[in-house]
Amino acid sequence: MTDQPDDPAETPIQKALRLKKAAIAAKPKPPRGGRFQREQAAAAQSSAKSKPWMSR
Repeated sequence: MTDQPDDPAETPIQKALRLKKAAIAAKPKPPRGGRFQREQAAAAQSSAKSKPWMSR
């Protein structure tokens, strides 16, 4: 299941954190750059207009 054998000196918290990081790293990442990124930025800008407390 895991690539590394359990370290006997590893605490349960350290093991949980290592497994959590491995699970996050295994998830597919959204595409970077191009049209997708521009659409995401535009969506973030348009939602900020309805929140006057977000502007200076």
